[in-house]
Amino acid sequence: MKKGKITQDKVVYFINYIFLAFMLVVVLYPIIYIISCSFSSGGALMSGKVKLLPVEATLNSYKAVFEYKAIWVGYKNSIIYTILGTLISVGLTLLAAYPLSRDDFRGRKVFMSLFLFTMMFSGGLIPTYLLIKNLGLVNTMWAVILPGSVSAYNVIVARTFFKQNIPVELLEAAKVDGCTDFHFFTSVVIPLSMPIIAVLSLWVAVALWNSYFNPMIYLNSEDKFTLQLVLRRILLMSQINLSSSNIDPQRIAENQYLSEMLKYATIIISSLPLMIIYPFVQKYFVKGVMIGSVKG
Repeated sequence: MKKGKITQDKVVYFINYIFLAFMLVVVLYPIIYIISCSFSSGGALMSGKVKLLPVEATLNSYKAVFEYKAIWVGYKNSIIYTILGTLISVGLTLLAAYPLSRDDFRGRKVFMSLFLFTMMFSGGLIPTYLLIKNLGLVNTMWAVILPGSVSAYNVIVARTFFKQNIPVELLEAAKVDGCTDFHFFTSVVIPLSMPIIAVLSLWVAVALWNSYFNPMIYLNSEDKFTLQLVLRRILLMSQINLSSSNIDPQRIAENQYLSEMLKYATIIISSLPLMIIYPFVQKYFVKGVMIGSVKG
């Protein structure tokens, strides 16, 4: 009986390994394909020769992108928006979540209801734009950072973490020693909350780095453009050049090749920073997801 059970376990493990290996290939292949395309020539891309590894390897796509000076401005702006926005968002989220996790906080159910209400209903694009305009934030970095700085979902996740991991006895012991609520929050709660801080920082940073719609609406000056807007302009410029070069067939072919190469180079350039950062916070990511699954 025991031997039969061991055999069944081996079969289950074998099937799991096969399934996981298949899923690994499914996930990795698009990434490898995009990287290979970014290092391949335009002719190889247009003819569909690239399957897995680069064909006619070249750095022309990256050279064309980085020769565009505005991309460095976009990188700088995106880094500033992401770092500053993450600090503001995580700070406000923690300040809102910790009081809501305390049973002695009066009116916490009312405030939680208001947070939940914002998850289901919003004013819409036009009222939001009018609000940003009346506040004088249009064409400023704050128009990108402030509107989404506090997420109701993030507040609920952080609140759940505090309730599950910050015991009441710890607060009572601190109060006996004369510790105030704010000092307890800064000196005890924050150091014990590094896992949820890492998770929230990752979520907010990814959202800000990939933010495209809000900057496109609120930013008018090129010196304030994010990386995503700059890369969009590069792609549009290559398409415009393609439509305007309708006299020389060789020029048309060159622009077609360049346009195809730029698509993949811009994907890699915009994704690389997050791909570098993610492995360092990945171990906290699963824990944060599990915390968020329980919102009681």
